[in-house]
Amino acid sequence: MTRLNGSSSNNRIVLIVGTLVALLLIGVTVWAVQRNQTAATQASTKTFDLTGQPFLGKADAPVTLVAFEDFKCPNCKNFEENIYPQIKSKYIDTGKAKMYKINFPFLGDNLPTNDSVLAAQAAECAYDQTGNDGYEGMSTIMFRAQGDETQVWATKEKLEDLAGSVDGLDMTKFKTCLDSDATKARVEADKQQAVNAGVNSTPSVFVNGVLAANFSADEIGKAIDADLAKK
Repeated sequence: MTRLNGSSSNNRIVLIVGTLVALLLIGVTVWAVQRNQTAATQASTKTFDLTGQPFLGKADAPVTLVAFEDFKCPNCKNFEENIYPQIKSKYIDTGKAKMYKINFPFLGDNLPTNDSVLAAQAAECAYDQTGNDGYEGMSTIMFRAQGDETQVWATKEKLEDLAGSVDGLDMTKFKTCLDSDATKARVEADKQQAVNAGVNSTPSVFVNGVLAANFSADEIGKAIDADLAKK
């Protein structure tokens, strides 16, 4: 009897010790996974120079969106006309987020005239005169007038004509700005930011530095909501 009782007691001790070891291993595994996930998130978080970049929304909004676009990009046109308004209504107009727009002109790289760059320069020229409103106004008109992405359509003459419909622009100053390529260096700097961040398509939207899985309103909204929940 004694021997049996001792055996039973030993078995219980072994079981308890085994359970504690298993729990410890599970805890270590969970910690390691969480640590790896945190490290992965930190590694994928990009930092951008947003000084002097056009933006929409309140400057103190808790979530920062950064959108890279090319004015020749059909997907960007779709984003601006059909998707962005949903984000604007739900998050930007309510003060939850602000959106910066950075040029990533690449579709014209292999064309006789790089009108991706010219279109971006035109938007910057408008921004120089009337700030965020000028950039947004010129952006809206260029997307509305967008031509075939495989053809040169955003010539300086065409862009100057389109700018005439943007409120508040002094056309003499705009023409001088565009004709002199005054904003070209800034546009090239924007493009370099995209390259440095590993952007390979447009539109690409970052939510607090993390690239959204796609540019749908649902996906971007989920990312914004997740970041707001951390505040």
